This record gives sequence, structure tokens and C-alpha cells, in this order.
Amino acid sequence: MSMLADVVEVVIGVDTHKDTHTAAVLDTRTGGVLARVTVTTDPDGYAQLVALAGQHSGLRAWALEGSGGYGAGLARHLTVAGELVVELDRPQRPARRAGARSDPIDAERAARDALARTRLAQPKTGAQRAALQVRLTARRAAVEASADAQRQLHALVITAPEVVRARFRGQSTRIMLTTATRLRPTSNTDVDVFTSLTVLRDLARRVRFLEAEATEHEKAIRTIVRTWRPDLLTLTGVGPIVAATVLTAWSHPGRCRDDAAFAMLAGAAPIPASSGKTVRYRLNRSGDRQLNRALHTIVLTRLQRDEDTRAYADRRRAQGKTDREIKRCLKRYVAREIYRRLETPPQPLDAA
Repeated sequence: MSMLADVVEVVIGVDTHKDTHTAAVLDTRTGGVLARVTVTTDPDGYAQLVALAGQHSGLRAWALEGSGGYGAGLARHLTVAGELVVELDRPQRPARRAGARSDPIDAERAARDALARTRLAQPKTGAQRAALQVRLTARRAAVEASADAQRQLHALVITAPEVVRARFRGQSTRIMLTTATRLRPTSNTDVDVFTSLTVLRDLARRVRFLEAEATEHEKAIRTIVRTWRPDLLTLTGVGPIVAATVLTAWSHPGRCRDDAAFAMLAGAAPIPASSGKTVRYRLNRSGDRQLNRALHTIVLTRLQRDEDTRAYADRRRAQGKTDREIKRCLKRYVAREIYRRLETPPQPLDAA
């Protein structure tokens, strides 16, 4: 693929923030900065940016940092307007003297970074992808909050007065939750007993509420996945949460140029670390960690339930591979399989 500088005449780099966006307009032929502006993060500000870009003739492209976060609104606005948008990872900012910061410099750096690239990333798009992302985020928060509340319940039972602790002794977490929800504190008991019973009951009710919320989110996620890509659910180890995680990372056909790029996005592609006559690779700890976790879930499920996967693992163990190395190999294989399935238009489930 040609460099962006060979395709367009103008690049607009945008440094995105919660309340304002700062843009720098660069001439790709000379590398000079044609204009700088800071606008508000609302439709009027987005229109101001487009109007500024329109003052400079020629083909143009937008280089956005944080197009999935602070820049999501601008990215949607530009996509609807038919603009060419390039997604950039938000880089590690270099240390500046006395801790000073400069949004115009960061915007200019974004534009120059895009100009130097030959492989351009597209922002995530699509109403279904956005809906899945919101549901996944809300469900994850509910699950994590529920787990925190359960740990708090265990800790408070351990430190509670013996008359309270005796009610929970020997019980599993699920039974403890049932016991706690049925507590009926009375004010005529000691203040520490009354408080412990009240707080334990409230924690158990919170856990129940959060679990119900997570279940509702999962039902909605399953509905969206079945509407969008039901074929993913036919793959071994792929449930609605895993499928939704994969879909939100993949977004749309063509976002990843090939299965290797998709594996790199998932942090499942080994990183070359060779030197001299030594050829080796090191573990990739970058990429989308939620997508990496989804691939890991698929691998663990297949190692338990899929005969072909277990046979593969046995062959690799005989060759001296460790279980960790085998899982890494399988994650790369799964990334390739998932990518090829995603890039193929789905067929109706009843088409056979």
C-alpha cells in the first residue's frame, strides 16, 4: 500500500480530549502546518473542523487519536460526511520540560505519524458494534461489582460477631448469599450484631441485583449477535460474550488487512526477538486484551471438549512443547479461523 502522503494532499491531525479537540492541518507536499484550531466536542465544533479542512483544496485525510474514546463522536461525524479517517493509537507522550503540555504539537504529531504509515487502521464503525460495546462494558462492570460485593461479604462474615458468623459457617458462597438475603435484623440486639446483619443483607441484595443486571445484558448481547453474525455461535468454544468481544474488536470487513494483523490486534502474534544467529520470539503482551482473553477462552474450551484440539496438544507435547506454548499456538490458529469466518459474508443458518 502507498504511503498516505502519496494519496492525499492534506492531512488533519486531531488530538482528542473530553471537552475540546485540537487539530493541525498539514500540507503533505511540504510538511508545513497550514492551520491550527481548537474546537468544542459537539456538532458545532465538528462542523467547524470540517469547514476549516474545506478551506484547503485537494484530497484530505483525518488522523484521529482515541477514535474509540474521546474522538468517537468526531469519528462518527466524519464517517457520515464521507471523510477518510485514519485511526491512531494514543502514543506515550514524551516528557516535557517542567511538565508542560501542548495540544497543537500533539495534533501535528498525529498528522505526521499518519503520513509516515503504509498500513492505515480504520476506526471501528457500525450501530451493532457500538451497541455490543455498550452492553459488554455495562455487563463487565456489573460482574466486577458483583465479585467485589461477594468478597466484601466473605470478609465481613469472618470479622462479624460469633452469633452472626455462626449462621454462615460451612456455607458456600451461593448459600451464604441466600442466607444473607433472608436476614431480618432487629434493633433490640447489640449494635454491632444489628449493623453486621444489616450490611450483610444489603450486600447480598446488591449481589443479586448486579447478577440480574448482568444476565439482562447477556440476553441483549445474545440477541444482537444472533441478528448480526449467528454463524460465530456455531464455532466450538464461542458463546455470546466471546462472539460479542470478537465482533467489537473486528468491527467490519477490511479493518484488519489479514489474519496476521488480526492476531497482532489480539496480542496473539509472537514478536520476533532475534539477534545474530539466535532466532527466537517473545510473548506479545500488547494488543486488545479483551480480545486476547476471548481467544484464550476458546482455546481452554476446545482443550476440554474438542477431540482434534486435544490430539494436537498431545502431538505438541510429544515434541517437547509446554502447555503454555501449546496454548499460544492454538490462540494463533483460532485467530486465523475467526478472522476468515468474519471476513466471509454470513449465510443463513438454515442454508445447508
